[in-house]
Amino acid sequence: MDEKKPEEEIKKEKEKVDKNINEKQEEKIQETEIKKETKKDDSKLTKELEELNDRYKRLFAEFENYKKRTQKESLNKYAEITGDVVSKVLPVLDNLEKAAEVKTEDTSYQEGIKLVVKQFSEVLSKLGMSEIEAIGQRFDPSLHEAVSHIDDPNKGEQEIVEEYRKGYKIGDKVIRHSMVIVAN
Repeated sequence: MDEKKPEEEIKKEKEKVDKNINEKQEEKIQETEIKKETKKDDSKLTKELEELNDRYKRLFAEFENYKKRTQKESLNKYAEITGDVVSKVLPVLDNLEKAAEVKTEDTSYQEGIKLVVKQFSEVLSKLGMSEIEAIGQRFDPSLHEAVSHIDDPNKGEQEIVEEYRKGYKIGDKVIRHSMVIVAN
């Protein structure tokens, strides 16, 4: 009987060891499967993160372009509106300049008109308006409007010799072309 007992114990011990081995193998198999799933999940997450990051960068770039475009449109709109208002007021400035050139005995009256013209011009220049240079310049159809042509051997070809009406621009935008006489 004593011989059977150790055999049974050995058998039980062997079963325990086998059971432990099986359990450990199952755990290892599960860990391996978990690692594989984790790797799959990690690669999925990495791919998803890259896609989201790409979408974010594209959206950010679109937003920056939108900001620049709306800012440019806003500036263009401001220049356009300012140009429209100034073009309506320019005949008044022309008439004031003509009034300032008229000879009169009342010098204080004439000085008053000259001060108004100066103030008017300063206000318009603060809005970004500037005169288009004409006399002595080469004729440029984008800046000048030729109303007459003369032949003068002392002048260069396409040289402006006289200005009937001043031209104005705001930045690069012409508000009113200069009316000029062109030589040769």
